[in-house]
Formats: sequence, structure tokens, C-alpha cells
Amino acid sequence: MPENTREALVVAATQLMDVGGLEAVTLREVGRRAGVSHMAPYKHFTDKEALLAAVAARELEYLGSAMTKIQEHGRPAEATLRLAMHEYVTWALAYPVRFKLVFGVWSTDTGSGELGAAAGTARATLGQIVAAAQRTGQLPPGDTERLAALIQALAHGAVDLALAGHVSAQGKGNAGPHDLVDDLLGHLRASAG
Repeated sequence: MPENTREALVVAATQLMDVGGLEAVTLREVGRRAGVSHMAPYKHFTDKEALLAAVAARELEYLGSAMTKIQEHGRPAEATLRLAMHEYVTWALAYPVRFKLVFGVWSTDTGSGELGAAAGTARATLGQIVAAAQRTGQLPPGDTERLAALIQALAHGAVDLALAGHVSAQGKGNAGPHDLVDDLLGHLRASAG
């Protein structure tokens, strides 16, 4: 059970979004589902975009936290990176509307604050994992941020293609998103050698 009204509203919006897409999320319906008045959401969010930004921030916080937990297990750096990217892919495939929301276009105002901070933390955590793999020679040296962007872009694109039916382990491409992440990391490891 959410600890406060704002969190209850974010949870309600996420549930509505998971079932009916972004169109299903209205401040009135979110309030109703959260068990508060239809005006209560306006005390916490200026509009629907602000509420969706809070949902996106919560998802990025989840991803950052999941990567941090994976990082804390003391595995070899490349195994940590592989597990972190598999977590990213698994989350994106399980929650495609959340995935599209988080990585959608945000206005400058909405993209700052809570959402910007969550995105920065998640990106920094991925960068730390990539840097550790570079230091141990499991990934090639060079611009860590650029390499992290390459790895995330492959995972992101593979998920997009899988969601659209353009790649699958038993069909087009002969590989699903997890397989493609593994392939890229294998190629990167070989080029680091």
C-alpha cells in the first residue's frame, strides 16, 4: 500500500497505463482509482504530463536500483553488465507502455527535476558498470559514456524490434533481445582482447 497520496496516484496511473495504455490515464480516473477526490491529483501534479513524468521517474529509479543490486553481488564486471542489460530487456518486454513512456519525448520543464534526476542516476549506474568492465579488460577502452550508450541503444532497439515482431529467437533474426545483448557483449569482449 502506498505511503502517501502522491505515491498512491503514481501507482494508480501505472496500473491504468499497464491495462489501457497512456490514453487510459486521466487525472480524474487516477484519483478515483487511488480512492481520493477527483481534485486531489491536481494538488500533486499540474497536469497529466507531470503525473506521467512521476511514473517515468519511478520506473527509472527501479532500473537504477536493480542495476545497483546486481552490481553489489561482486560478480565479474562483464557478468554484472550482462545481468544489468538482461534486467533492462526483461523489464521493457514485460512493461512495453512503461518502456515507451520512459524513453519518449519530454518537454524541457517535465524532463528536469525528479525525472531528470532519476535518468541521471540510472545512466550513471550503467556508466559505472561499463567502466568496471573496461578497467578489467572485458570491454574495450575508450569513451565510457559512448560505449554505455552503444550497449543501451542495442538493447533498446532490440526490444523495439521484438515488440513490433521483427526479431525473435524462433523467427526473424534468429535471436531475441537478450540474445542480441549477449552477442554485442561477446563482440565487444573479443575486440578488447
